[in-house]
Amino acid sequence: MTIRHGAGPGSRLCRAPETGGTGAPAPVIRLASEAETEAFAQRLAPVMAAGGMVLLDGDLGAGKTAFSRALIRALAGAPIEVPSPTFTLVQLYDLPDLPVVHADLYRIEDPDEIDELGLWEAAEDGLALIEWPDRAGGRLDPGALRLSIAIAPDGARLVTLHPSGDWTARLGHLTSGNPAAPGSPPRTCS
Repeated sequence: MTIRHGAGPGSRLCRAPETGGTGAPAPVIRLASEAETEAFAQRLAPVMAAGGMVLLDGDLGAGKTAFSRALIRALAGAPIEVPSPTFTLVQLYDLPDLPVVHADLYRIEDPDEIDELGLWEAAEDGLALIEWPDRAGGRLDPGALRLSIAIAPDGARLVTLHPSGDWTARLGHLTSGNPAAPGSPPRTCS
């Protein structure tokens, strides 16, 4: 797993760096394997809190559900069954420390449909992980953490963090160096 802030000369990062509204380049985390995705989820789990919302962007097959599965298991502290919510639209996990609602809005055709899912009620006292958030038509929490997942040419996943609200401070430990190894210097995504 490597981390960088934006793209530099010679980088194979596929798009220009974004700022996430802070003026600084949005951190990009390179996850070269499923094990690195799990390690990243383990590092992210302690900053999750009730009322929090994490929005997951990316093309089909980018790894939104794989990341969600790893984060839910990290929060559970056990390798629990975490099916994709693609067909059920919403999966609820009544975890001891933090209930989680995992939603996949891919099949939503009209943003009004999300009102029927009860996402806000379910997430009020827990964490909401929402795949395909753009299908909600701007109805989701503007203070949410957005993770944009892209597939690198070599198959690794590039996760761009777009923190807003209090997420910037909460994610400080993840944006300084390698999120898998505290104190490691940053390496480039290439």
